Amino acid sequence: MSSTYGEKLKLSIFGQSHGPAIGMTLDGIPAGLPVDFEALNAFMARRAPGQGSFATSRKEADQPEFLSGLVDSFTCGAPLSAIIRNTNTRSGDYSNLKDCPRPGHADLPAQIKYKGFQDVAGGGHFSGRLTAPLCIAGGLCKQWLGKKGIHIGAHISSVAGITDKLFDPVSPDLAAVQDGFPVIDLSAGKKMLAEIEKAKADSDSVGGTIECAITGLPAGLGEPMFGGLESKLAQIIYGVPAVKGLAFGSGFAGSELRGSENNDPYTITDNKITTITNNAGGILGGITTGMPLIFKVAIKPTPSISRLQQSVSLDRMEQQELSVQGRHDPCIVPRAVPVIEAATAIAIFDICLLDGKF
Repeated sequence: MSSTYGEKLKLSIFGQSHGPAIGMTLDGIPAGLPVDFEALNAFMARRAPGQGSFATSRKEADQPEFLSGLVDSFTCGAPLSAIIRNTNTRSGDYSNLKDCPRPGHADLPAQIKYKGFQDVAGGGHFSGRLTAPLCIAGGLCKQWLGKKGIHIGAHISSVAGITDKLFDPVSPDLAAVQDGFPVIDLSAGKKMLAEIEKAKADSDSVGGTIECAITGLPAGLGEPMFGGLESKLAQIIYGVPAVKGLAFGSGFAGSELRGSENNDPYTITDNKITTITNNAGGILGGITTGMPLIFKVAIKPTPSISRLQQSVSLDRMEQQELSVQGRHDPCIVPRAVPVIEAATAIAIFDICLLDGKF
């Protein structure tokens, strides 16, 4: 099923943007794992809408309501299921989209695939709203990985051509990311916010990139070829709406280097084999090297913009201009940062389960 992810861990995401509720089920979770609800709510708040001028004005509490799988704040071995009730929908803003699909959205291909029966309100099951239950699952996995000394952090690495300071690839400081607007360099963050405001004033949007780092991973996790860690991460990260690119370590820039420049020389540090550089991004042959796992994700500009765009009328089969109504982020990137952390945590937790780490 396309809305299910995982091998040992099974995650299912369900619901639509303007339906009564959205939710997730996690199967394969060992019994006895603690849940810190305060930490989970704080993590969910990072993704929640209505946080400032860079985010949609839609107000949703995004408060998880657990239906099964917990007893006295510990997992009990049963499937873990939770929902978030949708309380602030305006479906009328989307009433014309069955006839006039939005450029850059899934409206037209979904109309063709589902023969006109898809839910267009808020994007239905294609909506970024579905990343909220993903963050429930990922927020929990992130907690449990932390108990094993595995930590995940991400920040905005660029918006509209404005770049942030990057993590040290050999020794990333995850705590350097600022609260609120998740950047390392506050001056770069202010410039990004200015570009977002410019796009918003023009009834337009901007995209950017996110850098994610994982520390504490032991060497030897993952499998070669199709079971590689890059493959596992790519599958779930590309399930996040608006993700259009993924690069590990030196990524595309590494393709412009010589082997002597891109290879990571080995050394001994504290009686442990490490590398002097980390162009591999912590993965070789699909298997962790023991160095920090680092990758970048490209996020496209929000396709829902109120600026006039050219579309078509499906009923009349003629060109038609469209101005998208509703409440939309002029830049998705800030709220996507915890989503990328969540997706990463789910993939890493599944890999750890397969390797018997839990």
